[in-house]
Amino acid sequence: MAGPIAKARHVQTRSRRRRGSSPLFRTALVLALALTSGLALVAGRSSMVLNGAQGSAPAATQVPVSGLVAGACMSFAPVAGRLDKTVFIDPGHGGVDPGVVGMAGGTQVLEKDLTLAVGTRLASMLRTDGYRVVMSRVADSSVARQSAADVVAGAMTASAVHRDLLARAACANAASASVLLSIHFDAFDDPSVGGSETFYDSARSFAPASKRLATDVQAAVVTALGNSDRGVWTDDQLAAPTLTSSGSSYGHLIELGPAAAGWVDNPSKMPGALVEPLFLTNPEEARYAASAAGQDRIAGALRTGLEKYLSGA
Repeated sequence: MAGPIAKARHVQTRSRRRRGSSPLFRTALVLALALTSGLALVAGRSSMVLNGAQGSAPAATQVPVSGLVAGACMSFAPVAGRLDKTVFIDPGHGGVDPGVVGMAGGTQVLEKDLTLAVGTRLASMLRTDGYRVVMSRVADSSVARQSAADVVAGAMTASAVHRDLLARAACANAASASVLLSIHFDAFDDPSVGGSETFYDSARSFAPASKRLATDVQAAVVTALGNSDRGVWTDDQLAAPTLTSSGSSYGHLIELGPAAAGWVDNPSKMPGALVEPLFLTNPEEARYAASAAGQDRIAGALRTGLEKYLSGA
């Protein structure tokens, strides 16, 4: 099995085997592109999926957490039945933080847009199944409020990114979430590299539950997409965000990791995982991730993995 992929701005580069896309994934891509043309219109589609019908207003409230932007940490009631469980969905990045920048058919695609599109679809599915859903963001924005000093040369400062990640964990805690799922897309300097990988933190008291969550999500994604299974890893193997010397010494993903005085004073309190279904630096995978059909397939896989975990099966 290849080692976990590391995003260059977060962790040290690691060598790994190169894997091409499987025939099943290529077939799925062709079908997806036949069903949808161009990129999903993220803002409009996200609103429509959350609302259930364009123009109607969802029953959404903001979870009370200090220092949030409007539209962050939004709680959505189930639309059918009640399972008394809350799923916290975190679409990675947002606002001036684009995440990975890829190309799909000559068009630029941004990780922040695709995570929101997938997260919104997943939220709609889970609400239909009877779950309360809390989303860290429902628009192209950060989660924590920012000042002018938080953006330098068009990019978030390290301290602003750190505070934004802490706000996402604080939101999950304030929502009393049963489970946390952070959605991202991957990147590597070799465009032939692709596949799915999922991370959890092994240092928490609930690490066995987080590992089971990560395993269930990873298995569902690989089965649905038919792409390379890059495996389930602990976040210390990823080496965690090295945005500052403190972040490097922490050695965990901020949303998933344990308490560390002055860095993560109030860690997340529930089992959690971070999933990266596809590589946006792989043109074939980027095209699939940018298609509405691809986003639906990914969201459906995440739903399957989450529900397997939540059912205890």
